[in-house]
Amino acid sequence: MVESAQFSRQLLHPKHWPLWLGVGLMRLLSALPLRWQMAMGAALGRTAMKLLGSRAHTARRNLELCFPDMPAPERDALLKRNFEETGKAIFDTVNAWWWSDARIQRHMQLVGREHVQQTIDAGQGVILFAVHCLPLEMGARVFGQFKAGIGVYRPHNNAVMEYLQVKGRMRSAKGLVPKRDLRQMVRCLRSAEVIWYTADQDFGRSSAVFIPFFAVPDAATITGATTLAKLGKAKVLPFFVERCEDDNGYRIEIMPPLEDFPGEDELSDALRGNAIVESLIGRNLSQYMWLHRRFKTRPDPKDPSLYK
Repeated sequence: MVESAQFSRQLLHPKHWPLWLGVGLMRLLSALPLRWQMAMGAALGRTAMKLLGSRAHTARRNLELCFPDMPAPERDALLKRNFEETGKAIFDTVNAWWWSDARIQRHMQLVGREHVQQTIDAGQGVILFAVHCLPLEMGARVFGQFKAGIGVYRPHNNAVMEYLQVKGRMRSAKGLVPKRDLRQMVRCLRSAEVIWYTADQDFGRSSAVFIPFFAVPDAATITGATTLAKLGKAKVLPFFVERCEDDNGYRIEIMPPLEDFPGEDELSDALRGNAIVESLIGRNLSQYMWLHRRFKTRPDPKDPSLYK
């Protein structure tokens, strides 16, 4: 488990200077009022939509696949709004990593913390069953004002970004566990810790079942929640975070533990999990990460791509 960010002189190599320059600029921008940041983020998002054609295609295709009955003008408006929200998410991350606790607390709403405390008091670990909402980074920081948890993360390929994300995330976490380290996750849960878990992205064919996700009948869906809950003897609590409608703060909600989970088998659990994921995404469609190629893995490798 990673418990601190490790700085080395290699991070100061000239090849990293442009990145450090960008980091310094974003650090300065983190001092701006939140509404100013969100206006800048929306403008960045609109620009990105024009420049990043492949990403725009992915998001548009996801919306077409998931909501085939949505009128095209409505989908187009949702796509534009989603890119604006994606631009704002840059500042969500900056704020999560560099804002003081006092400033976080001035811009946060936290609902349902009692469900976490009751579960821990009963001696069980907590799996926060989340989705990739765009302000998810801030959601972890807000939750950390109540209780530090264990983050499940993918180590970054860039050494500077790895240092920054570990340093930033450790402001609200006890530690970070690589997403493939199941054994460490189980140990944490058996010690009545809190971990974040997401099952809403396409992680490939391994340990996945093909089940409905919105209007797509055969989306590759991992079954790790069942394994973690069983081995970790933990409770699963749905978790949702969103940026408030007035762009002046963040709201997270933790729901009561799922009853009878794990169930009879992994398939029924995964179906139930996808239904929960759909309901969470539906709370704020524009703030979901539609840029991810959610349906890239097909039931048969010979099946044509849904993104061509």
